[in-house]
Amino acid sequence: MLERLNHVMDRIEQGLDGTVDVEELARIAATSVYHLRRMFSALAGMPLSEYVRRRRLTLAAAEVVAGREALLDIAVRYGYGSGEAFARAFRAMHGVGPGEARRTGAPLSSQPRMSFRLVIEGSGSMRHRIVEKPEFGVVGFKARVPLVHAGPNHAIMDFVRGIDKEELARLAKLSDQAPEGVVAVCDDLDPSRAEGTELDYYQGVVTSAPAPDHLASLAVPAGTWAVFTVSGPMPEAVQLLWRDVFTQWFPSNPYASRPGPEILRVRPTPDGTEADCELWLPVEEAGR
Repeated sequence: MLERLNHVMDRIEQGLDGTVDVEELARIAATSVYHLRRMFSALAGMPLSEYVRRRRLTLAAAEVVAGREALLDIAVRYGYGSGEAFARAFRAMHGVGPGEARRTGAPLSSQPRMSFRLVIEGSGSMRHRIVEKPEFGVVGFKARVPLVHAGPNHAIMDFVRGIDKEELARLAKLSDQAPEGVVAVCDDLDPSRAEGTELDYYQGVVTSAPAPDHLASLAVPAGTWAVFTVSGPMPEAVQLLWRDVFTQWFPSNPYASRPGPEILRVRPTPDGTEADCELWLPVEEAGR
């Protein structure tokens, strides 16, 4: 997988002054566009689109400072339809506009070309199992919240605190299949997985029962799930698990992520300092 991803990086470089076709990149990586975006974001620490934008603006900056071409010609070559759009993007990355950079030789930012390599860290194994699950429903309380990569998600915490405890106890009784009990469900995430993009968050249960009128519902089709377990302090344990799944497990296993909700079952320890967690991710056989 890493070798294919490095072929993807080569193709990106070839298309920086033209077209970068994400569907072509996915074919080179022998995976889906959905999985490529998620894999890239986890490995690179930024969305694929952001990396392409920053690489283009890095090359454009070199040409701006060289002073051999008109700024508009450079803007068009790197995909900007107007000088104004180019100037806004240039300033956002470099802190100065292209005209000022050319006149003054101000210091500019740079996005180095990335490549991927395998690094062996420790000898631990990830606890996981593969589950084939028929169609089911998620029923519960729903909110639209921002994505947070590290640390507490205060929007989710405030939302959960606002749910009546008796209502939550009644909801728990609707659970009739794995993962059991009240779970956290994330759906409709932005493909970029960029920090601050929004997602649908459910505090709910997995069930075959119909949803009461006052609750939201989500229909989930049949499919394959990878189920990972971890214990540790929250939310760090799950955030690190999610990172490790995409940087270690997917590159070394014959599966790819597929669209669908992500389900987290959390059971706190008696003192509340840690939790036992079960993370369900929708997957499919790689290359399908």
